[in-house]
Amino acid sequence: MTPSSDRELNGLDNPSFVGEDGSHHCSLPDPAAQGPEKIGVKGRDNKLAYTITDVPPWYLCILLGIQHFLTAMGGLVAVPLILSRELCLQHDLLTQSHLISTIFFVSGICTLLQVLFGVRLPIIQGGTFAFLTPTLAMLSLPKWKCPAWTQNATLVNASSPEFIEVWQTRMREVQGAIIVASCFQIFVGFSGLIGFLIRFIGPLTIAPTITLVALPLFDSAGNDAGQHWGIAFMTIFFIVLFSQYLKDIPVPLPSYQRGKKCHFSPVYLFQIFPVLLGLSLSWLLCYVLTVTDVLPGDPAAYGYLARTDTRGDVLSRAPWFRIPYPGQWGVPTVSLAGIFGILAGVISSMLESMGDYYACARLSGAPPPPKHAVSRGIGVEGIGCLLAGAWGTGNGTTSYSENVGALGITKYTDMNSSRNIFIFGFSVFSGLTVPNWANKNSALLETGIIQLDQVIQVLLTTGMFVGGLLGFILDNTIPGTQEERGLLAWKHSHRGEAGNSQLISKIYDLPFGIGTKYCAVSWFRYLPACPKRLPGSKKMDELKAAGQESSDKASSERDSEIGADTRI
Repeated sequence: MTPSSDRELNGLDNPSFVGEDGSHHCSLPDPAAQGPEKIGVKGRDNKLAYTITDVPPWYLCILLGIQHFLTAMGGLVAVPLILSRELCLQHDLLTQSHLISTIFFVSGICTLLQVLFGVRLPIIQGGTFAFLTPTLAMLSLPKWKCPAWTQNATLVNASSPEFIEVWQTRMREVQGAIIVASCFQIFVGFSGLIGFLIRFIGPLTIAPTITLVALPLFDSAGNDAGQHWGIAFMTIFFIVLFSQYLKDIPVPLPSYQRGKKCHFSPVYLFQIFPVLLGLSLSWLLCYVLTVTDVLPGDPAAYGYLARTDTRGDVLSRAPWFRIPYPGQWGVPTVSLAGIFGILAGVISSMLESMGDYYACARLSGAPPPPKHAVSRGIGVEGIGCLLAGAWGTGNGTTSYSENVGALGITKYTDMNSSRNIFIFGFSVFSGLTVPNWANKNSALLETGIIQLDQVIQVLLTTGMFVGGLLGFILDNTIPGTQEERGLLAWKHSHRGEAGNSQLISKIYDLPFGIGTKYCAVSWFRYLPACPKRLPGSKKMDELKAAGQESSDKASSERDSEIGADTRI
């Protein structure tokens, strides 16, 4: 068994090998051979089934894609469901399904754009809570409060023009704010301004911002899980069991290889498909409990929503095929309060995504992304938000890995420092306290100018804006070394790029030879979001090509000699 050359170039150990029988294994490192310090780095943190340059078998690609879909599905479905109450749609399940299909459709398009032309790391793009929080704050303004009759299911006629105008008016307002705010993100990304701002934005700005993205939504998450705590805990138990306790246990599965009979090959099934297996088992159990009527059939009873047939009427009424299109809810409208509120979400999303890029690169066995890739990734995310606003998802799109990004970033920072503990703790505390006070004392914030009042109300009730702003100010004003602030680790992450130029070019350069083989004009390298040839990379490419040619020639001569020996 031998590892691929890409793993050698990468400099990371990937214990996934393909044996002579075609089986896929994960061989654990030998503790005696590597020593304790190497086990901690390579044997545990970088134990990957496939690195970013590996291509799994096609059948595994399909299953892994389904798992990614199921992993993202929870968040993608949750966004329109949470938003539907503020859009006055809680009693219109069919329209909710249209919003869900739209956000799935746009997320797929944005993911393709990101992995092809953006940062080019394996990061799914999807709906984000970073946009949801300011959107809920905007829709909570008196102007957009839902009429009382929309809260009563018996008074709601989902097909009536009056009801349609009520929710579409609110949706168009959200669309307009997202479209305008996304233009700011596009400018920041493709202009290279993000590379300048990153000098002042450290982990102590990003960490509280990301933390406060989801904290205000714990109430909604608890309410949804509380529809049946037994099913919720069981699903979590299965995912933790498979991903943490059984990940190193191989499962013999039947396989076929040309020239050999059917045989069994060990596959680390629990390591590769923990979410897929966990959700599938939970759904199957819910289905059994539904058909046996163990779960209650009364919609008002506890546990009813755990049934698998609760939305059967939506399945029967929804069209088999429906292609969303831009402007499907009407022409978007724009207001100052909405723009400023969504801008807070855009800034939080950019901070979150920068952390995600570095964390995803490390976890997938890739070198740190160069500045041009980060700029391009942020710019493409802005394009994705523009598309999401135009299509009318009620949300934007961002890199779909909040928790991974948070964990990866907070490791760069010295949390033994009292300075850092104060900044992080005070930022998170203020991000929870100020919005709570602003919601209860909105009258004290009135200035007499309606538009200004709306802007202040939206910003102060958005926890991630308050916490992120305080973290940014305190981190850049309280004295501290660059190592203490975590900025030194970020700078060190870019060292050695010249030595890894081949791998960096392979991963982060534009596809189809854009900028290198095609469209390689002289001014192209001055664009901030375009790849730049690192010093010595041209010479290394020439040496690599010469070495490959020599290797091919030697291989051809060797094959000829073997053929001659065979004929003799």
